Amino acid sequence: MSSVGIVLVSHSDRLATGLRDLIRELIGDKAPVAVAGGTDDGGMGTSYDLVVSAIGAADQGAGVVVLPDIGSSVLTMRTVEEDHPRDDVVLVDAPFVEGAVSAAVIAASGADLATVVAAGEEARRTAKF
Repeated sequence: MSSVGIVLVSHSDRLATGLRDLIRELIGDKAPVAVAGGTDDGGMGTSYDLVVSAIGAADQGAGVVVLPDIGSSVLTMRTVEEDHPRDDVVLVDAPFVEGAVSAAVIAASGADLATVVAAGEEARRTAKF
């Protein structure tokens, strides 16, 4: 059974990789999690090519949820969407950490794309205390 994939898009490779590591601690390998962090040369920023590659890496056929951190990561992903339109790749407006964790946990349970998207989005409205 294929799982919905998760893509973490960040200005920082270390931030994206660290979040991926946290998610893997929680769900193991029950859902694919790919990162597009930093620029092609390892600097701070967002790389179009890394985003496209991460979507491909996370795609198992059940759809892909993309969670960006800030600013140009959203703009970069929107450009990818324009250039490679797909109904099964969804940009989710959610807090980076909380949204990614929520989406990944639900993806690991075998949920469909719409349910994983909803879980990520719900993190916006969940109080921490």
